[in-house]
Amino acid sequence: MRYAILGDIHANLLALEAVMTTAKARGVDRILSVGDVVGYGAGAREVMDILRDNEVPTVLGNHDAAIAGDLDTTFFNPMAKEAVQWTQGQLTEGDLDWLHELPLLLHLDGCSVAHGSYSDPDLYKYIQSTEDADPSLDLQPEKVCFVGHTHVPVSILRMQDNPERSFYTMDEQVDLSLVDKALINVGSVGQPRDEDPRAALGIYDTSTQLFELLRVEYNIKLEAKRIEASGLPKMLADRLFLGV
Repeated sequence: MRYAILGDIHANLLALEAVMTTAKARGVDRILSVGDVVGYGAGAREVMDILRDNEVPTVLGNHDAAIAGDLDTTFFNPMAKEAVQWTQGQLTEGDLDWLHELPLLLHLDGCSVAHGSYSDPDLYKYIQSTEDADPSLDLQPEKVCFVGHTHVPVSILRMQDNPERSFYTMDEQVDLSLVDKALINVGSVGQPRDEDPRAALGIYDTSTQLFELLRVEYNIKLEAKRIEASGLPKMLADRLFLGV
């Protein structure tokens, strides 16, 4: 099975179209999403339509939950709150129901999917260290669990010859054949924060056990214009050029 794994899309239509084209050109069998498909960007309905039309299994991200009315936005920054309110006004009742019904976890052939962590999927914790990842690595049933949320790609691994020790790598190609457990953040399609503005896309082949992180160019200038024209905060457009 060859999976394409999509990190936080955040309603960035042109970035999603670019990674979907790349994924299909790579001959993947299935495309997965780690959630936060909406929020921040201007293309919420279009992005959701693409995921639904392509039957992309998707987990619930914190922005998805907030927009569906299932998560309090007290701790969201002002721009995120404004994007939540704006997006709610763009979606139909059916769209909101679709978000509301997204699961917190997915279990598939050879991998699991969560938004922030496997161990506490409803708390949307940020995994920013090996210590943060350990509870998920302890619990996840499959060798590999894919996450997003931080928008920064990283692979946190435990090897078969030393399963008590966790370490991380930011390599774009990771051989998982000798790995006991792996928690892999695939970065972000629509709003990267690793100072690389290109859209991120993960590819995982369960037969070879190879993971690859791809970066895909898209028309950032046009997507930024879409955000500005929508009335969303201009900073949400500007940051796309910087990858922050």
